[in-house]
Amino acid sequence: MSETGENSITLTRTIDAPTEELFGAWTDPALLEQWQADTVEFEAFEGGRFRFETADDEEPETVHVVTGTLASYEQDRKLVELWHHEGTDASEDSTLIVTFRPLDADRTEISIVEIAEVHADPQSRIFSLEAWDEALSALAELLE
Repeated sequence: MSETGENSITLTRTIDAPTEELFGAWTDPALLEQWQADTVEFEAFEGGRFRFETADDEEPETVHVVTGTLASYEQDRKLVELWHHEGTDASEDSTLIVTFRPLDADRTEISIVEIAEVHADPQSRIFSLEAWDEALSALAELLE
């Protein structure tokens, strides 16, 4: 894990899975529901829309909703997602850049860069780093 800049975070991890499988787990709603969110809608193409719904761990009646658009879609290589957390203003929106780099037939390096104005606050960066680290661990567990 590492930080890059005052309004962004970066995480890089190697996952023991072919690039196509890892990319699929990031773009297939049924697979996303196994590691990312409780309910997922995901249109896997540039300009496609997505929606993630997740019940709060401490208050299960509270559902967190993220909606957005795929600004860029490069099959098995790169995704650029524009995220909006419902109930917040646009100043809390973020851009997520996810790149997939095959290391060999069975291993892929995945890098996540999240850019958000709220990350100017160190606590926000720490929270997001921890959340994405946990998500990548769940993703790795699903595929490895």
